[in-house]
Amino acid sequence: MAIVKWAKGIDFVSGLLSKRPKKGTPHSEHSNALLATHRVAATTNPDCTRIYMVGEYNRSTPVGANETKARTRFAAVAAAVNTRKNDLMQMTTDQANFLAQKDQAGGKKTYKAYLWKICGDAYDAEHNG
Repeated sequence: MAIVKWAKGIDFVSGLLSKRPKKGTPHSEHSNALLATHRVAATTNPDCTRIYMVGEYNRSTPVGANETKARTRFAAVAAAVNTRKNDLMQMTTDQANFLAQKDQAGGKKTYKAYLWKICGDAYDAEHNG
């Protein structure tokens, strides 16, 4: 088994270390991605980082009705947010309304989150009654 000694200043490595190959590219069926995990726990063991080879993911269940609705909603709201953030007619009003609600309880802290809330509420009102 290999032993990795981290350089000074690097405590641990966590996340996807190599890119997953795109499906259908040459050699994608036998290519793996490198994934590192770091466990944070109160232990005396200093070896808390683990590295795995992650292969292609094959879904075992079909896409359900709720997931299809969630995907449709996400795509529609994302398109609405993109359109609204570039609409010069609404930009000034949206920015003023965002600043007015930002520091209130339950207010959205970023402009993008505010637009997602506004467009998501509009989508829900239109499609759920």
